[in-house]
Formats: sequence, C-alpha cells, structure tokens
Amino acid sequence: MDLFEYQARDLFEAHGVPVLAGIVAETPEEVKAAAEKLGGVTVVKAQVKVGGRGKAGGVKVAKNPDEAYEAAQKILGLDIKGHIVERVMVAAGADIAEEYYFSVLLDRANRNYLAMCSVEGGMEIEQLAEERPEALAKVAIDPIVGIDDAKAREIAEQAGFSAELVEKVAPVLVKLYEVYRDEDATLVEVNPLVLTGGGDIVALDGKVTLDDNAEFRHPEHTALAEVAGTTDPLELKAKENDLNYVKLDGQVGIIGNGAGLVMSTLDVVAGAGKNHGGVTPANFLDIGGGASAEVMAAGLDVILGDEQVKSVFVNVFGGITACDAVANGIVGALKSLGDSASKPLVVRLDGNNVVEGRQILADFNHPLVTVVETMDEAADKAAELANAA
Repeated sequence: MDLFEYQARDLFEAHGVPVLAGIVAETPEEVKAAAEKLGGVTVVKAQVKVGGRGKAGGVKVAKNPDEAYEAAQKILGLDIKGHIVERVMVAAGADIAEEYYFSVLLDRANRNYLAMCSVEGGMEIEQLAEERPEALAKVAIDPIVGIDDAKAREIAEQAGFSAELVEKVAPVLVKLYEVYRDEDATLVEVNPLVLTGGGDIVALDGKVTLDDNAEFRHPEHTALAEVAGTTDPLELKAKENDLNYVKLDGQVGIIGNGAGLVMSTLDVVAGAGKNHGGVTPANFLDIGGGASAEVMAAGLDVILGDEQVKSVFVNVFGGITACDAVANGIVGALKSLGDSASKPLVVRLDGNNVVEGRQILADFNHPLVTVVETMDEAADKAAELANAA
C-alpha cells in the first residue's frame, strides 16, 4: 500500500523523524484556514501518489493565506498524470540551505535491504542514477542488524557528507530506518531531506510503501487505507475478503484460481471479444488455490456488483483443490447469492476430478450457468453473452 505524503509525514513524526508542520485540506477555504493557523510562508502540495507534482503545477508556495487560497483553487481538481487532486497538504515553509536524498527499500534480487543516499537531492532519483551514478551511494543493509548509528554514519560518508553533516544526518537515517522496520514497509524515501538555514535536518517530502502481507501485525494501518473517492469500492470489498482483484473497464467478469491462469484468461477473453462487439475483460480476480462456496460467493458478489459486467467467466483448473470441490463451491455460491446472481456464468473446469465437477453443475442445472469444456470456447461464449446483454 502506497501512502499519501501527509500520511508518510505523520508516520515520520510518530517515530521521531524531524518534519515540518502540515495540515490536510480539501477545499480552498480549509486551505486558507490552515495557512492562517501555520502562519508565515506555506506550501500547498497536491496529495497524489505520483511523482512530478511540481512540474504539473501541483506544488505552490504561498506568502499569505490569500495566496494559499488562490493556490488551492488551481491545484484542487487538477489532473496529474491521470490522478485527480482531491486533497492538499498545507505545509509550513522551510528555509532550505541544502537538499539531500535518502531511501531504504527491499532488495528482492539480493534478499536484503538497500539504502541509497546522496548529497544531491530534490531531483528525480532515476535521473541522478543515470546521469551521475557516482553521486548516489548504495549500501546493502543486513535485515538482522538494520541501520544503527555506525551503519548510518557509513551511509552518510559514502554519500559524500562532510564530517560535520554526518553528525547531523546519521541520527535521522536511524529514525527513518525505524519507520521502515517497525511499520513493515518495503520503501521509505525522503526527497528532499534538507538542511535548513538554522542547521537542522528535516524530512521535507516522504514516500512510504507498506507491505500488505504484514497487515495482520498492524491493525492501525486500516486507517491509512484509501477511502471512497480514491479507490474503487469493489476493490475495497475484495480486499476485505482477501481476494486478489483489480477492476478493469470491460464487460466480461473473470474468476480464476491462480494469477497465471487469470492473466491467460484475460488475454483469451480480449481476443474473443474482437468477434463480439469488442467486449473486453472487466476485472482480474484470483481466488487462489481454494474455491470453497464462501470464497466463490465473495468473488461473485464483487464481480456481480460491477454494473459494467454483462457476463462472468469462471475458469478453474483443478489441482490441489479438485474440480468437484470447485463445482460445489459454485453451487453453494449461487444458492447463497440468490436473486443477486442475475448475470450469465460460463464455467470451464479442467484437471483433477473434472468429470465429477461437470456432473455436479449439470445436476444443479442452474439457468444462468453454461458449462463449456475448453478455455477458448468458454471465452468465446462469455464474450457472446456479454455482447448480447
């Protein structure tokens, strides 16, 4: 889960990372009030999960509350790379003397953590890494040891900080690592980390990605999840049921067991749709290895709740979970959903106990269910039904 900048700022503050005061606002009036409360120069910053806000006009300095109000009028509703700005953070102005860069992330290739640091912050890190790779220190971090004071000093020294600045920067790097470790993050990035005119080190802009697999350890992270207006409600419902779901723009709902199978199903349906009015997949939904009635009902409930869906293609390969268990899951799901299951289902079963599974569905004889033997034929039928609806 990627956090908004203001959420990252709040996490930083909770862990003792030095940050500037910031207030979230959703209207120009709220922005003006926030600027009045903070006093002095403020910065109105669009809250979207994408880079390049400044270049897109999403970050504006305001010398007084009236200018903050005017800035909010320009920023709220702005489209930044496909992300509509719905809220801004009004941050206290900073007397910036120098800008630096720091991040710690999960290095999957080397199975450890990686810290990156540079005395040249404020610019796109990808640009810096490409144009001047020697200016970006990359230090492997042992997950068992983490970033203690000694490692923080090593990182700062490799990044090119002076001896005096190492003393100032190292404690902040330790605190930022504590955010990474204690919040089960896969990325903590600060760009820029600044030295103020008064000699303080401050995290001016933060980016944090939390590991969804660690949610069970962090019930407090629920409050950080995106709310209505920033995430599709169907995706939220799927997440509540532990389903791997991504909403798309098509008309054929897809349910499969296994990410690879679902991806293949998307391709086959997209191909079949060319012969049936150009219909396309409406979603990605992987129910995983199990296909119990409860899991299938939850999946169908999500897909059938999408008004764009005209037909549903259930594509399951029986492995550890046999096809007869899958079929019983479909039967149980349809019984559970009752009248809310009102769209045609095309079911393709193959693999372990496929004969038994097809027989269960045949005996059930539900008017909405069509059993098709092959994946290509099933995709074609689902596309045909969606186009006819």
